[in-house]
Amino acid sequence: MTQFLDLWIQYAPLMLAGLATTAWICALATALGLAVGLFLACLDGIAFAPLRWAVRAYIEITRGLPILILLFVLYYGGPSIGLRLSAEMVGVFGLGFYGAAYFAEIFRSGFQSIPKGQIEAARMAGLTGAQIIRHVKLPQMLVLIAPPMVNQIIILIKESAVLSIITVAELTKNTTQFVNETYAVIQPYVAAAVLYWLLVEAVAQLGKFVERRVRF
Repeated sequence: MTQFLDLWIQYAPLMLAGLATTAWICALATALGLAVGLFLACLDGIAFAPLRWAVRAYIEITRGLPILILLFVLYYGGPSIGLRLSAEMVGVFGLGFYGAAYFAEIFRSGFQSIPKGQIEAARMAGLTGAQIIRHVKLPQMLVLIAPPMVNQIIILIKESAVLSIITVAELTKNTTQFVNETYAVIQPYVAAAVLYWLLVEAVAQLGKFVERRVRF
């Protein structure tokens, strides 16, 4: 037992550094994914058919690809077209644009849940398309989309473990270093599991708080 505690104490800074990296990458990726996803959902509702087809193609293709393929394309293929990003930025953009396809579908289902009568009434009142989204659609649909949105954010956090393959020093990568240096297995992975759980639980509790706020 003492040996277990000594190992945890010795490698605590490494594990916490990995947790911090996972947290900020996932936070930026989530912000990017939400922004792009909302933009795509708005474009998906316009009358110009070719643009709608392009949006649908992006969503369907992205959802049909493993996240690791997108990361490899950005990390290893990017320099061939002049796109040079650090491994961390590849993680942010890869997770962000990957998550955007799922967030777009969540937003789209939220938009479709708004009664058409309210939209027509808002147009008759002189509201623009952007004003209708901001003042009519978003406030109402947030109540419905908050749970699936939080669930998708949690999925992104767990998907971030694959960033270790492109050398990002996140939690899984640092856990692997812990294992390689100590030849221990149980302690590193138990520590990683606890830290991932704490991060996911924090997001879940934040999601419940937001859900309560939007309901009242």
